[in-house]
Amino acid sequence: MLNKNLFASTIFFCIGITAMAQGATPPPPTPPPPPGLPIDGGLIFLAVIAFAYGICRSVKLTNLKSS
Repeated sequence: MLNKNLFASTIFFCIGITAMAQGATPPPPTPPPPPGLPIDGGLIFLAVIAFAYGICRSVKLTNLKSS
């Protein structure tokens, strides 16, 4: 009977040590970084370029129609 108790105690001790050696679970992954370029910085520049392109295009079309 003593051998069975000693064997069972040894097995449970080894399992406990093995479980503790596993360590904690890894931390969750970090969230992805935000997008790289903000829109607000170049929005006014884009609007000015679009307005200038529209004016040039309309001038060219009126010159083609008038000639």
